[in-house]
Amino acid sequence: MADDRLNREFPLDLLAQAIDRRDFLRLTALGGVAVGLGGFLAACSSANSPAPVASATSAAAPSAAASVSAAPSVGRTVKIGYVSPKTGPLAGFGEADDYILNDLKATFASKVVIGGVTHPIEVVAKDTQSSPDTASQVAQSLMLDDKVDLIVVASTPETTNPVSDQAEANGVPCISTVAPWQPFFLARQKDPANPVPFEWSYHFFWGLEDIIAVYLDMWNGLTTNKIVGGLFPNDGDGNAWGANFGAPFAAAGYTLKDPGRYEDGAQDFTAQITAYKNANADILTGVPIPPDFTNFYKQASQQGFKPKAASIGKALLFPSSVEALGTLGEGLSSEVWWSPTHPFKSSLTGATAQALADGYTTATTKQWTQPIGFAHALFEVAIDALNRTTNIDDKGAIRDAIKATSLDTIVGKVDWTVGQPFPNISKTPLVGGQWRKGTTFPYDLVIVSNKDHPEIPAGDTKLNPIA
Repeated sequence: MADDRLNREFPLDLLAQAIDRRDFLRLTALGGVAVGLGGFLAACSSANSPAPVASATSAAAPSAAASVSAAPSVGRTVKIGYVSPKTGPLAGFGEADDYILNDLKATFASKVVIGGVTHPIEVVAKDTQSSPDTASQVAQSLMLDDKVDLIVVASTPETTNPVSDQAEANGVPCISTVAPWQPFFLARQKDPANPVPFEWSYHFFWGLEDIIAVYLDMWNGLTTNKIVGGLFPNDGDGNAWGANFGAPFAAAGYTLKDPGRYEDGAQDFTAQITAYKNANADILTGVPIPPDFTNFYKQASQQGFKPKAASIGKALLFPSSVEALGTLGEGLSSEVWWSPTHPFKSSLTGATAQALADGYTTATTKQWTQPIGFAHALFEVAIDALNRTTNIDDKGAIRDAIKATSLDTIVGKVDWTVGQPFPNISKTPLVGGQWRKGTTFPYDLVIVSNKDHPEIPAGDTKLNPIA
């Protein structure tokens, strides 16, 4: 049975439980308002996170224990389980997995050194087939049959949540990414209004407050009627976005028209399109899976719905999804969590974001895609923690090393020592981009909103209206 918690709505005042006052003002300032966002302000004054602990060392600088011997002996193989969707409607998220694993093969042979003993790494990868049930099953198999020491998982709550739940049930350290922190952390709570930390699962990614800020910043540069059509599926992301976007949009002067949830895999979107046309929506947002958005947007074009801006999460992350729309792909926009121009480098290889993206294109002849950086970063964080583990045979020691992580990675800082917004969560930067006609490939993703992260260079200063 699928986990019904993936479809739960959680309280709005927990959208940004531990957002600081600067983040609150950032959101409200986007719409030129001084009030609103309901429970956001009350949440700004909360102080229920644990005190910070000492920062961890980088994997690039071995600990004292790891430096005892100049010629370390070889110990047992350390097993890392890796779970991601390589097939099915979420396959775009796992498209770069084979490249990342092959690229890190040499690193896996020698990067974990504990007490003068080198431990080779074996990665056991499993495909979820884009199914939460399969994700849970393969995770359990990795833990009980393959007996992995650590499990890493990526891509959407339908993947991260069931795997992390298995980690909690079986006492196995787990590192996850590529799902907004709210549906990962809050949707798994017995009582989302009173969340408690998890023991074994740790997550790094951005939150809903970040994507709301990015989208508002992009839209504020356009002349629109500020009416936004919401395309939200009945899944973990769709319910989180649909339940929590209305109030902050309203505070910024926008009106969300949400016709309700639809099931993933739907074929007919006439009801949604009619609702947006009747509302005269100038803007479209949502978080559909890639094939659903392709169906929706082609039907929208046929039925005469053409918004001035369409900022879509999940479906528009991948070049292949935009290319599937043909000429309709130009001008669509999305969040950008990683790109070749991000000013970060790998703690494992020293490669820059540009070098990692170029390596992928050289090896595959394909255009770079956002999950490349986060798939690489998962193993950066895992190997860093293993290097700092005091006892490789003690899963509790591995968990404690993860909890003490403070590491500069190819996607930015991953830090669980500060306990914000919750002890199991570390936030990474988010900017906004627009798909425009490309040079080498049909479309290029151009960063057009970096207001909150000016360290990430923008290719343009504003979103262009869809032609």
